[in-house]
Amino acid sequence: MAPASKAEKKAAVDAAAWMFNVVTSVGIIIVNKALMATYGFSFATTLTGLHFATTTLMTMVLRMLGYVQASHLPLRDLLKFVLFANFSIVGMNVSLMWNSVGFYQIAKLSMIPVSCLLEVVLDKIRYSRDTKLSIGVVLLGVGVCTVTDVSVNTRGFIAAFIAVWSTSMQQYYVHFLQRKYSLSSFNLLGHTAPAQAASLLLLGPFLDYWLTNKRVDGFDYNAASLMFIFLSCTIAVGTNLSQFICIGRFTAVSFQVLGHMKTILVLIMGFFFFGKEGLNLHVVFGMVIAVAGMIWYGNASSKPGGKERRSHSLPTNKTETR
Repeated sequence: MAPASKAEKKAAVDAAAWMFNVVTSVGIIIVNKALMATYGFSFATTLTGLHFATTTLMTMVLRMLGYVQASHLPLRDLLKFVLFANFSIVGMNVSLMWNSVGFYQIAKLSMIPVSCLLEVVLDKIRYSRDTKLSIGVVLLGVGVCTVTDVSVNTRGFIAAFIAVWSTSMQQYYVHFLQRKYSLSSFNLLGHTAPAQAASLLLLGPFLDYWLTNKRVDGFDYNAASLMFIFLSCTIAVGTNLSQFICIGRFTAVSFQVLGHMKTILVLIMGFFFFGKEGLNLHVVFGMVIAVAGMIWYGNASSKPGGKERRSHSLPTNKTETR
């Protein structure tokens, strides 16, 4: 009876973590879309820096209140993580600017096989045939939903390549560092958020000027736009935390595969709020395929042998105070 109760509790916490991530991720997409489309705040990198500054403030308050314990993360690992994370943010922004929407979506989809490759090579993970096929079904379904016009150019391909690999490495490192140094999601976020906030707020205005030819200090700030910026930063705390929780509890591959449910929800809410001109049979068909693939993946990967590590143990560091 005890094992069953423990399994049920884990399943409930897992579901809550996924729901937390889905709600905050979809919410921040809608808020940022309103902020950029309605008020013209197109400074995406600077806004991300503000997100991490707000997250840093949250972790500092929780540490002062005693909810986050002292922990240790070596400077070398911190710098590598921040490098991957910032290249991911910049790469995705540049890729969106230089590529067609269709190729940008293909690049995002390619993060799943890249994340699989990282787990196979670095963690010696072995996937069953059903798990591999279910991932393929998810890729097919989301591709049908989102990929339309596809055009490729050299600089756009390079930007997408950097974005895909840096994002995959950043998400792999979230799981890797939590396991290696026995860090909670709050602990890891407390180490990484300040460094990301400082670097992005320093470089963001220059990068945004390069991308948009507009200065962040020249934006016409008003009460409404500031309210949306504050709302975006507030929701981003939950988005950042829930990402670390989900990847820490699962893996980067599972986060990518099941995370495409957010893509489906954004499409549905877009049709609901902004009109149904984009809703057609092949998009609905793609949604059905993607959701079926996600269900299949969840079932296949949870079975014995669906996804397992081959006689490989990760060294852990137990010197930090917990």
